[in-house]
Amino acid sequence: MTHTEVEEYILSMPNSFLDYPFGEGVAVYKVGNPQKPTEGKMFALVAEGKDPLNLSLKCDPQLAVVLREKYETVLPGYHLNKKHWNTLILSGQLGPDDVKDLIRHSYQLVAE
Repeated sequence: MTHTEVEEYILSMPNSFLDYPFGEGVAVYKVGNPQKPTEGKMFALVAEGKDPLNLSLKCDPQLAVVLREKYETVLPGYHLNKKHWNTLILSGQLGPDDVKDLIRHSYQLVAE
C-alpha cells in the first residue's frame, strides 16, 4: 500500500484525525475530537519520508507476538510500548487486506 492509500484508509475510520504531537516527520492518527487533539487516542503512526513505509499500530499483545514470528517485516513498536505496538515495514510481505485488517484492529482497540 502507498502512503496515500494507508492515510485514506486510516482517515476513513469514524472520528479519526491526523495530528503531529511529536513534530514534523511523524504523522499520528488518533480517534476522538479533532478540536481537542490532546484528548485523542493514538492508533496509528507513520514515519514520513521512509521508503518502504513504516506504519506503527496498536495490537493485542498475543497477536503482536504471533505476527512478529510469522513476518520478518513486523517488528516491536519503534519508540513505543513493545508489548502493545508493532511497526510494520510495508515492503509487500503483508498484503493490502492484511494491512487494512491490522489498521482496523488497532482502531478498534483504541476506540472501543
